[in-house]
Amino acid sequence: MPPAAGGPRPAAAGGWAIDHRVEQKLHHKDSWGIALRRDWRIYTFVIVPVLFLLVFRYVPMFGNIIAFRRFRPGGSPIGDEWVGFQYFDMFIHNPQFWSVFWNTVILGGLWLVIGFPLPIILALMLNELRSRKLKRAIQTISYLPHFLSIVIVAGIVLQLVAVDGSVNQLLGVFGIDPIPFMQRPEFFRAIYVISEAWQTVGWGTILYLAALTTIDDQLYEAARIDGANRWKQTWHITLPGIRPTIVVLLILNIGTFMAVGFEKVLILQNPLIYSTADVLNTYLFRVGIQSGQFSYATAIGLFESVIGLVLVLSANFTSRKLVGASLW
Repeated sequence: MPPAAGGPRPAAAGGWAIDHRVEQKLHHKDSWGIALRRDWRIYTFVIVPVLFLLVFRYVPMFGNIIAFRRFRPGGSPIGDEWVGFQYFDMFIHNPQFWSVFWNTVILGGLWLVIGFPLPIILALMLNELRSRKLKRAIQTISYLPHFLSIVIVAGIVLQLVAVDGSVNQLLGVFGIDPIPFMQRPEFFRAIYVISEAWQTVGWGTILYLAALTTIDDQLYEAARIDGANRWKQTWHITLPGIRPTIVVLLILNIGTFMAVGFEKVLILQNPLIYSTADVLNTYLFRVGIQSGQFSYATAIGLFESVIGLVLVLSANFTSRKLVGASLW
């Protein structure tokens, strides 16, 4: 029957949809409020990390304004005058900057190609071990260097490759004259990558070993019944099982591609090997802190950050399109 005159009229389909969305939002707010009141003690643990991010990550971003203003120590904290892209033009036309830039790209590329797969390989090898005691022993030995200070690791490296160090003593056994490794630019990249791998690869296997435990053992049993050997099981079950972890860590590594380890490079380098050992972070330290060119150093740092952002976004987009896994 048609509605009586002056009575309530049924809402249109669009009206019902809008009312339903509003009701969902109100319910979501109520649920969030209830959860916050019920679990407020748990949420208090988030306060310190959030404050840390705000104070040490987001607030300092405001300082990037001095990349476009001339900053003088003792003057205005946001610079004394606007100079636009003057400092960007300075480093773009500086040959020394481009030498440092390509050193960073090469060193970061070497570590990404060599250093990133090593934890995966080590985790797969440990996963194949049947002896638990041997597995734990290898894990402990490979984890230990991570807990050493970078200063200690760099000191060990310098002692090993010194003219009278262990490496040259070993070479002397084969009749090879001592080689001044830390005075020859061509050796620095190999020394850095090897020392970084020794210190970090064992610790990097933890996430992959954790990911391996999530793979269903029934998949391996089915593969063995079908006649698959260990190599085929690794290729068709193990690697696809940890693929999301590999993709996420790869994206994060690509994002820090330009941020080659500052502390270790700074300790290992010397003026004789600047041609291959000087990277963006050490160059920024010299021109920004030691020389007091804060605006110039900020412009270079902002340029490096933009490159890192572009790399992360590109890697995330490519990963989502190709393998269906990404950070967001």
